[in-house]
Amino acid sequence: MTAQTQQKQLLHLVFGGELEDIEGITFRDLSKLDVVGIFPDYASAHLAWKARAQATVDNAQMRYFIVHMHRLLDPDAA
Repeated sequence: MTAQTQQKQLLHLVFGGELEDIEGITFRDLSKLDVVGIFPDYASAHLAWKARAQATVDNAQMRYFIVHMHRLLDPDAA
C-alpha cells in the first residue's frame, strides 16, 4: 500500500488528572497527569476515555479528555 492509498491517520490523545475545581480545567498537579495513550481514531480513543473515566468515577475531581491531535497537526484541513 502506498502513502496515497492509505487512509489518513486521525490521531487522538486521551489524558486526564485531578482538577483544582470541577467548574474549570486547571489541573491540581501536572506531574500526576495520566496519559492513557494515543489512538488511531476517535472510536478507540472514546473507548479508552470511557473506561478510564468510569474507573475513576468515585473521585469527582478527576477528569479525562480526548484531544484531536490531527486537528493540531494539520489545522488547515477541513
